[in-house]
Amino acid sequence: MTLNYTATCLFGLEGLLGEEIEALGYKRIENIDGRITFEGDEYAAARCSINLRYAERLYLHIGAFNALTFTELFDGTKALPWEEFIGKDDEFPVTGHAIKSKLFSVPDCQRIIKKAVSVRLGEKYNIERLPETGKKYRIEFFIFKDKANLMIDLSGVPLHKRGYRPERVEAPIRETLAAAMVKLARPRENVLLWDPFCGSGTIAIEAAMMMKNIAPGLKRTFAAEEYPIFPADSWTLAREEAEAAINHDTQFEAYATDINDECVRIATESAVRAGVGDMISIFKMDALDIDTLGKRGTIVTNPPYGERLLTVEEAESLYRAMGEAFARLERWQIYVITQSEVFPKLYGRRADKIRKLYNGMIPCYYYQFFKNGEKK
Repeated sequence: MTLNYTATCLFGLEGLLGEEIEALGYKRIENIDGRITFEGDEYAAARCSINLRYAERLYLHIGAFNALTFTELFDGTKALPWEEFIGKDDEFPVTGHAIKSKLFSVPDCQRIIKKAVSVRLGEKYNIERLPETGKKYRIEFFIFKDKANLMIDLSGVPLHKRGYRPERVEAPIRETLAAAMVKLARPRENVLLWDPFCGSGTIAIEAAMMMKNIAPGLKRTFAAEEYPIFPADSWTLAREEAEAAINHDTQFEAYATDINDECVRIATESAVRAGVGDMISIFKMDALDIDTLGKRGTIVTNPPYGERLLTVEEAESLYRAMGEAFARLERWQIYVITQSEVFPKLYGRRADKIRKLYNGMIPCYYYQFFKNGEKK
């Protein structure tokens, strides 16, 4: 059985997400900002839920149609085969977004879609009032440029929540973004990866999980595990496949350091929960005291932002100090994400590459210094 799925991601990660969807053997249908629609069989829900490292949510894509009026939205929704997925007793709340469309009122769109699905299911099951006491199927709509896409959420808890980080430090970086930062930094077994502002350890943990090939969703559950449309054995098979793919022989090494004792404690416990405690050295250290220790290395880090953890003036002073301290790292490559648009000027070096990424809805700049050499 061929089904359509939609995976969403943070803006800027569409390329990475698309590559891993194709690596799992599925065909992309449509790419737009923050989401990719693709074809897969009934086993794809489990395999993608467990293995997608850069996705925020996975949806079953039910249908799409143009909707310039509420009548078109109602009729288009009612025409879709909801009874193939939602039982007569099941609950189906509706949430969503409308962007650059004539239908811009989200509450009104929710109401119209809810009514259309209710009418369709009522007619199919010959019930006047649906009880909605059974399984929960969250219907998600996305109306973009007057085209409505209707989906059913398969994730439940967002996919970036891997389960290894129950405690968080202030201003944490999202796991999916940390994984993308690591991927773009090209981690290698013979090169130390060091995050000197580790916070809860997310960057180093995601790097170690990637190099050990631990599927990000291996230790958690998903809403779709309750849905009868997907074979019961698909989840067992996907987890067995992911377990078998783990690389237990990797020699990859990471350091995660922070000046805060609580951060060191949280990062240490999170690394153990993630199954990579033996791959990461986590200890207290001032980032400005960093040294090569005679190793080849790469810095991948998310230093404190102004406004959230420091004042803007304090953050800018830190960036200047980072430039002086990191100059000691000889030929190490440096990757820094920050909200600051003037970071290279403060740091004292021109970035070799700048990539705009988002931490949730916060726009950031990923500054990449391939040659840690001459100042500009």
